[in-house]
Amino acid sequence: MGFVVYVLFSERTQKYYTGQTQNLENRLFEHNNGETSSINGGIPWELVWSIPCSSRSEAVRLETKIKKRGAKRFLDDLSRGA
Repeated sequence: MGFVVYVLFSERTQKYYTGQTQNLENRLFEHNNGETSSINGGIPWELVWSIPCSSRSEAVRLETKIKKRGAKRFLDDLSRGA
């Protein structure tokens, strides 16, 4: 099973969350059921972007890149084709 890098958005807090996982459906369920205490205030989280990766190391590199850029700016860059 491959890895997925994902970006979530909380309408409530107007914040983004970036992560990587092997099971996106399960991870989103965990986030929205309070199993990630650091982001409980943002429930419900909505998946706004994801991309498959061929390895965990590739997923971690992309996750780090997105977090350094900021998820909103990263997504804005994608929508502009940058």
